[in-house]
Amino acid sequence: MRLTTLLALVALTIGVNPTGLAQRKQAPVARPPSADAQFRDIYTGEWKWRQLDDGDSESDTQISDHLPHVNQAAQDQRLIHWHSTLAALQHIERSQLSPAEQVNFDVYLPQIESLARLQELREYEMPVNSDSAFWTGLTYTARSTFRSDSDYQRWIAQMKDIPRYFAEETEQMRAGLARGFTPPKVTLAGRDGSLSAIVDSTPESTFFFVPFEKMNGVSQAQSSRLRAEALAVIRESVQPAYRQLLEFFRDEYIAHARTTTAAVDLPNGDAYYRARITEFTTLDLSAAEIHAFGVAEVARLHAEMVEVMKATGWTGSFEDFLAMLRTDPRFTAKSAEELLMRAAWISKRFDAVASQYFGRLPRARFAIRPVPDELAPFYTAGRGGNGVYLLNTYNLPARPLYNLPALTLHESAPGHALQMSLALEHKAQPEFRQHTYISAFGEGWALYCERLGDEMGIYQTPYERFGMLGYQIWRASRLVVDTGMHTQGWSRQQAIDYLMQYTTLPAHEVETEVDRYIAWPAQALSYYLGESEIVKARSRSASVLGEKFNLRAFHDTVLELGSVPMRVLNTRIDQFIASGGKGPYPEEE
Repeated sequence: MRLTTLLALVALTIGVNPTGLAQRKQAPVARPPSADAQFRDIYTGEWKWRQLDDGDSESDTQISDHLPHVNQAAQDQRLIHWHSTLAALQHIERSQLSPAEQVNFDVYLPQIESLARLQELREYEMPVNSDSAFWTGLTYTARSTFRSDSDYQRWIAQMKDIPRYFAEETEQMRAGLARGFTPPKVTLAGRDGSLSAIVDSTPESTFFFVPFEKMNGVSQAQSSRLRAEALAVIRESVQPAYRQLLEFFRDEYIAHARTTTAAVDLPNGDAYYRARITEFTTLDLSAAEIHAFGVAEVARLHAEMVEVMKATGWTGSFEDFLAMLRTDPRFTAKSAEELLMRAAWISKRFDAVASQYFGRLPRARFAIRPVPDELAPFYTAGRGGNGVYLLNTYNLPARPLYNLPALTLHESAPGHALQMSLALEHKAQPEFRQHTYISAFGEGWALYCERLGDEMGIYQTPYERFGMLGYQIWRASRLVVDTGMHTQGWSRQQAIDYLMQYTTLPAHEVETEVDRYIAWPAQALSYYLGESEIVKARSRSASVLGEKFNLRAFHDTVLELGSVPMRVLNTRIDQFIASGGKGPYPEEE
């Protein structure tokens, strides 16, 4: 073999070219994952963990076969999980993320910070408030859509898990009781009714049996077998667990709940209330700043209400006008069916003008249903979400018809039922964004929709416009009474008197609302503060864009976000303005 040939073979073997140039063959080196990829791995994996940890089914279309674990080991693991997630996020350089992932980061990080903060404060030791508790969520699952044999079997399995779940929640409540971390006793009076309703009923008359009354996708023979098994589980597992919880709730929990009402009176109360303000408003505001803003807004709205009152032809005092509204039978529905039908008619009036105000509407529709009987006495006037608008038909004189248009716009479309459905249908966003609900955004948007109803022509009488303003001032009043009760020493009666003086709410609803604010600190702050941010964003857009301002494009831009902190909303609106007012769906403008 020639020397040159031998050298060539050696050169090829060691990665040097035959001409002698040092061109060492490089082994392929794996590039480190991009910042986007690292961040996506974090939130995708964490969200999947969170869904399973919450006791959800692995499929959105299936009923879960179990309830979450809430014992101390599970709570400790959650704290470790939130802290480890935050530690991982510290290694993500936000500036290295793509614009879309920067928005995701700005939504995700505050969410995890809030979860960790409330876990550190052991909020899980108080899993009950004045209008809902860990057991009330079961009534919604029972009224879900059951599609197959598997769903019925999973529901039976979930019912079998109730004794374990109730026992773990009871231990957490005992731990909270031992350190004075409970709702105020006054807000718990009568709240045992939703427990006794199960204990005192026959198995087939409880809401647990509702899915088996009209069964879908199951043969007749299988239906009979599943019904028999369900009745046995309700009788032998569910009702005994409810009976045991009822005894604890009445004899131990309510009897020894705290007698103070302020959140700052709780252990580490100042930090707890501050954390709740941050969670619910996403704004850097103190309780004192919120209180002062509320007082000013109540005064402004009251003046507007006086003008509308005069438009009705009323010549008496404001106080007498409120008294008339609260007692005049012409403003009361004659039956639950009438109230439901009027709400349906209002929602259809919105449908008639929807395309003038929104370029994109969700495919999902929503049902209008009465609040379940076991919840209604202490429930709000209505509550909306994806696919449903729950309307409280209990105590009809407390559900005046002049409030119904504003309530319906808030809870159905274009409020919650529209906003939440659009978020869920936005498949271009990560799953955690589709399911995230930030109160300042969601409640702020729904309250904005009440005021938008004035432009849309939904309010057909001065009384309905007065009702809309009454709802506006009700939410502004919350800024005053929530911060007043939790930080300034206001009594429950002082808060009731304030709402009776300025709002149109009937006495029953005023009392249930005040109890809600006491037992759910700072949540009530999200509505008016969120609406104010949206109103300011719209005003800023219209002022800068002038004739280029397109209201449909503005609304689409807001809703396309899903549900985000107020800082993210304002950043997006700045971009909307910079683009000349182009919305996310130009073809639909």
